[in-house]
Amino acid sequence: MTLDEQRISAELRRMADEARPVDPLAYAARARAGSTRRRRLSWSVAGLAAAASVISAVTVVTGGGPGQVTAAEVDRLPDNTPEQTRAVRACMPQGGPVHNMDGRRRIPEHGSAEDFRLLVEYRDEDGSTALVGSLSGFVLCTPSTPQDLSERAVFTYWGFQAPGNMRGFPGALQVDAYTSQSRYEEGRDKATRDQTFRVVVGRVTADVRRVEVDWADGRRTDARIAGGFFIARVLGKSVPHPDGEKDAAGDPVTVLDSPPVTVTAYGSRNQLLEQVTDEAFGPLGRGTGY
Repeated sequence: MTLDEQRISAELRRMADEARPVDPLAYAARARAGSTRRRRLSWSVAGLAAAASVISAVTVVTGGGPGQVTAAEVDRLPDNTPEQTRAVRACMPQGGPVHNMDGRRRIPEHGSAEDFRLLVEYRDEDGSTALVGSLSGFVLCTPSTPQDLSERAVFTYWGFQAPGNMRGFPGALQVDAYTSQSRYEEGRDKATRDQTFRVVVGRVTADVRRVEVDWADGRRTDARIAGGFFIARVLGKSVPHPDGEKDAAGDPVTVLDSPPVTVTAYGSRNQLLEQVTDEAFGPLGRGTGY
């Protein structure tokens, strides 16, 4: 089945679910349209409690079922635009994903930059973070100025196991990462301003219209959704180290406040399709052994 046929099929199934008069030609048309760097290691309260951490998630409501088609259920990803190609290459200056502790060490088995597509991007007044994926897995890209201060392109397999399964998730929602990304900006006086963001990314089925992230600190964010993938981020907040640690100068050490989050997927009538609770903060690279 071609990509267009898959999307049209998913739209027609949605049409039946909505149970009201619709124009199938309009649905079909809509379906077709469609370092070397200096890096401050970002710690979190959750990360300090379980540094290697296995990300835990409890699915409390499920709207999916066998045979449900995901919007990401394709054999090839769409081509990048020229601008997206430049962004992916800038994200991977070594030509592909790299080791999580050595930005100069490329890991060839995770693919090359040419294998990756910019899937969905979250932009705000402080810049952007993009989910960039191949058929096997994904990296996160958060540009900095200068570019050599940008986050490393650390790879995570879809499904957290090689060779990666982009289509293999039950229900309407799959959270693939809840982690942090930092952005650096060098001013005219050469001073460097840095910001750290809490980021949630994942995949959804074709019937999901909205994804909301409850950050457990009073903030809620609607994710950006594109082609069956979603991303959301908020500016992180620093809190004192839970053990009261101090640095060499005697100043209190702070860490990123990163309590577990709740991620909820809603349908076309704002009905709850699936909710993931207690999604724990963790590093990228799950399932790769690096």
